[in-house]
Amino acid sequence: MAGANLIYGLGMLEMGVTFDFAQLVMDNEFARMINYCVNGIPVNDETLSVDAIKEVGSFNDFVTRKETYEHMRSISHPKLIDRRVRAKWEAQGSTDIYQRSLKEAKYILDKHTPPPLSDDIKAELRAIVEETESHLGVEKSTPEF
Repeated sequence: MAGANLIYGLGMLEMGVTFDFAQLVMDNEFARMINYCVNGIPVNDETLSVDAIKEVGSFNDFVTRKETYEHMRSISHPKLIDRRVRAKWEAQGSTDIYQRSLKEAKYILDKHTPPPLSDDIKAELRAIVEETESHLGVEKSTPEF
């Protein structure tokens, strides 16, 4: 897979002996953030807000500018990392990232329906299984359905 950034071990604990769905959800968020950085953060006049800096000047307010809001949202979209101020975080239950990740994992397991495999993919998987069985000397059996 040319150009792909692969990250190994998502969801694994204890050197891969244990697998944790909440850890997988957390690791997925971290991997997404890492891949964003590795693939390059755009640096140009627009993302640096050169025109806004010229217009507003040094030591003035950039927080209320439209450009600041747009670029803030384009850079980071964490779902699990909680950046609220402590008072709001406490008012909404003080959950840690593991608790939020576990809730998200349970939601995914409950609600997600993967798309069905195409007949071509099913045939390719069946061929791999049959080749492996033949290589290992596993006796063919007809599934009883």
